[in-house]
Amino acid sequence: MASDPDEIQLEAEEAMEKAETHLKNELRGVRAGRATPGLVEHVKVDYFGAPTELRQLAMVSVPESSQILIKPFDPSSVDPIQKAVQQAGMGLNPQVEGKQIRVTLPALSRERRQQLVNTVKQNGEQAKIALRNARRDANKELDKAKKDKDAPLSEDDAESAKEHVQQLLKKYEARVDEAVQHKIQEIEEG
Repeated sequence: MASDPDEIQLEAEEAMEKAETHLKNELRGVRAGRATPGLVEHVKVDYFGAPTELRQLAMVSVPESSQILIKPFDPSSVDPIQKAVQQAGMGLNPQVEGKQIRVTLPALSRERRQQLVNTVKQNGEQAKIALRNARRDANKELDKAKKDKDAPLSEDDAESAKEHVQQLLKKYEARVDEAVQHKIQEIEEG
């Protein structure tokens, strides 16, 4: 990191933004009753020995609220895709229909909904840990900048920068909480 407080704050914000984006991608893959392409797009398929995301191998659509239709670009990838979706740990049973795969989502049981809610909460906690780590790293850099012999940062400037980083943390924690609550609501209503 740099010793300029503005740069330190910017790097902290970038790290927090990455944590939020990662969380949203994780939540997209959590099933909430309705079918969405995001549920299977990130499933890794063993394609010619290389783990490849499903979205790179096929077009994924939702013909109705409880079905996902997967149309592989390469017809020879139908079986590996079916196998990968089956083994993704989502309790899905993909059916091959010629050159495409149809996934019908079963209704969620109360226990499964609770498991999904717990998973979402864990994802939220992991994101908050990443946010706090970004704050900690920024604060360490600001403390180092105060002790820099070439261009020391004044005590007031360092405290002001730390306060700004704390405000960023609060902002991103609120966004994480909002994303988690929205997903939990989707699961419970789904």
